[in-house]
Amino acid sequence: MAAVFTCCLGCCGDGGPGHAPLKEMPTVQLDTHHMGTDVVIVKSGRRICGTGACLANAPLHQNKSYFEFKIQSTGVWGFGVATQKVNLNQVPLGQDSHSLVLRHDGSIYHNNEEKNRLPANSLPQEGDIVGLTYDHVELNLSLNGKNMHCPASGIRGTVYPIVYVDDSAIIDCQFSDFYHTPPEGFEKILFEQQIF
Repeated sequence: MAAVFTCCLGCCGDGGPGHAPLKEMPTVQLDTHHMGTDVVIVKSGRRICGTGACLANAPLHQNKSYFEFKIQSTGVWGFGVATQKVNLNQVPLGQDSHSLVLRHDGSIYHNNEEKNRLPANSLPQEGDIVGLTYDHVELNLSLNGKNMHCPASGIRGTVYPIVYVDDSAIIDCQFSDFYHTPPEGFEKILFEQQIF
C-alpha cells in the first residue's frame, strides 16, 4: 500500500475540520547517499551500472525479508546484504565482515570465506532473476523462482540489501512488485514505522 491513512471514518469526506492528508510511505530503492564514487543509479533508484556498490535506503528490520535482482547485462556483479560500514568502492564484496553476497561466479562470500556455492548448472545468466530471502540469520537464494537451497550466514548487525557491479554489468533491483512470489512468510522490505 503506497499511502497510510491518518484519518478515521467519517472525517475525510470534504477536507474540512478534522481532515488529515494522506502521508506517502517512502519507496525502497537504491540509496544515492550510500554508493561508490563510480556508481551510476538510474530508473528511479532501481538500476545500477558503473563500478562499485550501492546499499538500499531501508534496513532489513522485519523478521523475514524478500527482494530480487534481475541481470540486465552480464559482467562482474554481486548482491546480498551488508552493513553501512562496507566499503562501497571495493569490488568484489564479501572480503570483510560487513557483507554477505552472491558473486557472479555462483559463490557466496562473507569475511573472505566461501560460505556456499550455487550448483554449477545454476549460474545466473543475462535475463535471470535472483530472489533473496533473509531472516536475520540466514540468506538464501532462488533463481527464476526456484529455491536453490543454498543458505549462508555469519553477518551481524543491521543490514541493508546491497548490489555491486563492474565490467559492464547492469543490474535491476526489485524491492516490491516482484517477478516471482516470495516464499511463504517472507515479504517486501518495510520502512521502520515511526510513532508520532
